[in-house]
Amino acid sequence: MTTRLVVIGGDAAGMSAASQARRRRPAGELAIVAFERGQHVSYSACGIPYLVAGDVASSDDLVARHPADFARMDIDLRLASTVVGIDVDRRSVLVRGPDGEYREPFDQLVIATGGVPARPDVPGALSLGIHGVQTLEDGIRLLGYLDRHAPKRAVVVGGGYIGLEMAEAMLKHGLGVTLVDAADQPMRTLDPDMGGLVADALRAEGVTLRLGERLEGFASHAGRVTAVHTSGGEIPADLVILGLGTRPDSDLARAAGIDIGETGGIRTDRRMRTSADGVWAAGDCVETLHLVSQRPVAIALGTHANKQGRAVGINIGGGYATFPGVVGTAVSKLCNTEVARTGLSTAEAAAAGFSSFGVVTESTTRAGYFPGARKIKTKIIAERTTGRLLGAQIVGEEGAAKRIDALAVALWHGMTVEEMTSLDLSYAPPFAPVWDPVLIAARKAAEALGSFS
Repeated sequence: MTTRLVVIGGDAAGMSAASQARRRRPAGELAIVAFERGQHVSYSACGIPYLVAGDVASSDDLVARHPADFARMDIDLRLASTVVGIDVDRRSVLVRGPDGEYREPFDQLVIATGGVPARPDVPGALSLGIHGVQTLEDGIRLLGYLDRHAPKRAVVVGGGYIGLEMAEAMLKHGLGVTLVDAADQPMRTLDPDMGGLVADALRAEGVTLRLGERLEGFASHAGRVTAVHTSGGEIPADLVILGLGTRPDSDLARAAGIDIGETGGIRTDRRMRTSADGVWAAGDCVETLHLVSQRPVAIALGTHANKQGRAVGINIGGGYATFPGVVGTAVSKLCNTEVARTGLSTAEAAAAGFSSFGVVTESTTRAGYFPGARKIKTKIIAERTTGRLLGAQIVGEEGAAKRIDALAVALWHGMTVEEMTSLDLSYAPPFAPVWDPVLIAARKAAEALGSFS
């Protein structure tokens, strides 16, 4: 008999799962139906700020595969179709599509519902001119608003990765930009000293910072936003962009009786199986294990979603694959300033029960005498008793951020800072000083560790 696979969600995790399953099992053996509530599938959500900024010429450039590509793979992709219920016992999902509601049966189910953007519950939040940037439709809609209304003043609410990237996008459109965040620093996943460098970079680019201010509401005229009200006062605005983060979209799973973890994400095992037989989950809707803290986390990143979806597809296709967890590696940029982090911050290390210390080093991205050498600051956080690397953060100019990958690999393998000083990293003047910034940071951390004994 033909097995019937239903996939809820048509972006990274869902379509990775569908594609991998198809590669391993033909249509006569495995029928695949995928539901997507929007009009676009398999696109780079991380590229949306760069589409808005004009760095990416067309929304089509962000699409990895079009519906026709999946049709050729014998995957029945149904757009504008929202799954509104899962019945694990009856092995069916309730779908609200263009022609009404109907039930679709399944033998295997993949939940890849993604994340839900945080929307402020404050007066005026539904005014025109207030935009999120979670989906490709959001990005296209924002570009249309910029073209039609030619705003002059933008307020970005939220100082995380999306906030930084959208602040840059608005600067490129020539808008005056104010960034509001309830925290005392942007990029609160960084330590305060490194977050302070990001704040300095924002101010240097002409962004007005309103830190430590709570969002209280929006003013509007004729239904269109005109100002943002915070605990620090009123900020005039022709356009507002929300970058308040996301939470796992696990409501469908919860209603179906599937186990939800303490982060609000769907709980899975290493193979991405949920607590319900024959039901898998992947992407921003799940929680995963942080390999340093050994605690559950919910981190919304396309890298994780693609890897988890691939593992699901391999397993459904008859193979064996796992997703072991994450170390929390991420990068972003604001104009000429690059920001990166991996592992635990100092506060996160303390919360996980580690006694830690941190060192900050300054260097250059190339040999200091070589044209184009840029500044880079690297912070290493290590365990005080063993010297084990716990986390790292980088703020610098061009050529800085991707050095976080070497630190992430060291973190993944549980290296100590002393072990890291001997890493055989590449060297040539156009690419690095003779002592790479990663090695300088590791050496300084090892020296600091010796002072504790």
